[in-house]
Amino acid sequence: MLNLIGKFLIFFGSFMILLGAFLAYFPKIPMLGKLPGDIYIKKENFVFIFPITTSIVLSLVLSLLFYLFQRLFR
Repeated sequence: MLNLIGKFLIFFGSFMILLGAFLAYFPKIPMLGKLPGDIYIKKENFVFIFPITTSIVLSLVLSLLFYLFQRLFR
């Protein structure tokens, strides 16, 4: 059990480092938040952005990644 927690923490830490480096060097990811189905309302002094489609796509990608890494560490 402790071995599994250690592997998970190493993976999670590595993932966070890679994600941070990616966001630092590529702050403007094309199409992120601008997919069809994302809600964008702009008025005089108000902007409301609800990226529902982007959230669903990211959720599917992350679920697939976590599933693959879970299969890898078994």
